[in-house]
Amino acid sequence: MTFVIIDFEATTPVGHPPQPIEVAALALRYTNDGWAESGRSTSLIQPPAFAPVTWANTAQSGLTPGHFTTAPTPAEALGALDRRFTGQSRYLLVAQHATTEANIIHHQREHCPTLARIDLIDTIPLAKHIFPGLANYKLDTLLAQLSIAHPADRHRATADVAVTAQVFTDLINIADRGRAIGGLTELVTIAGRTAKANQPTQQHLFEP
Repeated sequence: MTFVIIDFEATTPVGHPPQPIEVAALALRYTNDGWAESGRSTSLIQPPAFAPVTWANTAQSGLTPGHFTTAPTPAEALGALDRRFTGQSRYLLVAQHATTEANIIHHQREHCPTLARIDLIDTIPLAKHIFPGLANYKLDTLLAQLSIAHPADRHRATADVAVTAQVFTDLINIADRGRAIGGLTELVTIAGRTAKANQPTQQHLFEP
């Protein structure tokens, strides 16, 4: 199993779903020698005209409209990422508050159909299982709980993926030492999220 930690930065236009402006992914596999990186990817993404980079985006991430003058389109950036999910490997995506990433991917699924069908692991319910009773389970709280250094460029996709990967691997290592999770099936039961593309569609109530 390859675990792919993924993070998006996005604009949030009124009346539209969030629009990605940056994506980063980091692939990890567990080996006899521990966790090993097997690939990484990062890209800015050109936002659509109806969802420009705002002052709020700049205040949070430091990204300005000027960063996107030559950025690839969603089709280019997400298409390139999608093509990396090939071969016989089995994948699970990993994200902090995975519903956010799942929604962005689902709305962009025409550009990344393979990515859109990969199920997810959410670090929040995983952390609740390992550390019940914390005041909250925000990423910054988990970084403090696990003594992980706060990155200087927090809220950039590459930095957030790196620390989310540390959170995930630390939680798995703690669970392994304490036998808090019995294996992959139990991990999915505790923290799994089904990709929207894999969820059954509801039939009309009176469909013949």
